[in-house]
Amino acid sequence: MKIVVIGGGPGGYEAGILAAKLGAEVTVVEKDELGGTCLNRGCIPTKAFLATSDTLEAIQSAKEFGIDLSGDITIDYPAVVARKNNIRDTLIKGIHGLFKMYKVALANGTGKIIDKNTVEVTKEDGSVETLKADKIILATGSVPVAPAMFKYDGKKVITSDEVLDLETVPKSMIIVGGGVIGCEIGQFMGRMGSKITIVEALSQILPNEDEDVSKQLARQLRRDKIKVVAGVGVSEVTVSDKGVKADLANGKSVEAEVMLVSIGRKSFIDNLGAQEAGVEVDDRGRIVVNDKMETSLEGVYAIGDIVATAQLAHVASKEGFVAVENALGGDKRLSYKAVPGCVYTDPEVASVGLTEADCKKKGISYKKGEFDFRGLGKAKAINKLNGFAKVIVDDQDVIIGAAVVGPHATDLLAELTLAVQLGLTAEQVGDVIHPHPSLSECLMEALHDVHGRSVHK
Repeated sequence: MKIVVIGGGPGGYEAGILAAKLGAEVTVVEKDELGGTCLNRGCIPTKAFLATSDTLEAIQSAKEFGIDLSGDITIDYPAVVARKNNIRDTLIKGIHGLFKMYKVALANGTGKIIDKNTVEVTKEDGSVETLKADKIILATGSVPVAPAMFKYDGKKVITSDEVLDLETVPKSMIIVGGGVIGCEIGQFMGRMGSKITIVEALSQILPNEDEDVSKQLARQLRRDKIKVVAGVGVSEVTVSDKGVKADLANGKSVEAEVMLVSIGRKSFIDNLGAQEAGVEVDDRGRIVVNDKMETSLEGVYAIGDIVATAQLAHVASKEGFVAVENALGGDKRLSYKAVPGCVYTDPEVASVGLTEADCKKKGISYKKGEFDFRGLGKAKAINKLNGFAKVIVDDQDVIIGAAVVGPHATDLLAELTLAVQLGLTAEQVGDVIHPHPSLSECLMEALHDVHGRSVHK
């Protein structure tokens, strides 16, 4: 069977490799570099940057561990960017190696679906290659949203596409949007020496998290001397040679050298030919699929940021696997009950399932258990005391949601994600012996706290 995948991001390239491993003849079409936004301009580059700021923070607090580092600490920002680029390039080479190993063909160019069995690839030189396929998987991802009022120019007013390749750290930066990207970039740039103001139109940063989760991060941002203005939108933007001025809806204004617009991303299906070929698209420009990732056009599947699910790399990857198995005759479906969300700030933020706000909105009766990291011996030993773990259960003690704010929260969340997915109870997971001393004891204590049995609270 011949499968053509349009888009080489995490969803597309992983789908291509799995399809090849399962015996299909696969071609992946990609107009830029393999890895998509995640590897080239998102997940991995930002984590490389944040590892630098974490290292700087560790050095600055070394004296607390009995290490005296005399002399000035300096930041070689070009070296920081070079390290990020090296990590990215190494991982891209790895994907090319996997393509070669599993005989996945790569067609460099812009893919366009003509019908359910035909894809045209327009190459950089203008030539067109026609690919025939038994099944097609659409995985073209998303692009940053930058409404005209922000006067985006890629220089003074930028998006996440440009911020990772700045040659120097701006003296000051306005970040519009206090979501994942805004908070991660804001903290990194702040620790690199930039004066940061985050402007969030909604009532709190990380709007999708519970208020206590948002407040915990907001406190750290204040300690990092990052100004957060929440509950106020931007009414007008003025760009000059000196920088950017943002007039706020409350009558105040903020000025900085650069403005980063990070208010979300939109599905990218421009020039894909999907609608012309008969693929149904909703009123927000997303491709409509069923629970098997099938579009309205027989034999054509869509995954990732172009469908109406969470715009996360790990979601796109799983959707790709589902699409491949179904394209090859299987009957696979993906459960979205336990989708982990991660923010790689310091402290990290991770959550899964329902929040307290969700439960209240849906009228779900719930109980919760909580425990602070500062109550752990391991947390004190490594001097990472900020944050907590929270577990939410229904009236049957089934874990329906969880949040962790603190050291290695994004790694610790896996245990609770599994619990939500499998419908385990707080008693069942709490009865598991957790290693001591470890950060995972924070989860255990929160699980015990659901029943009032946390001995260290």
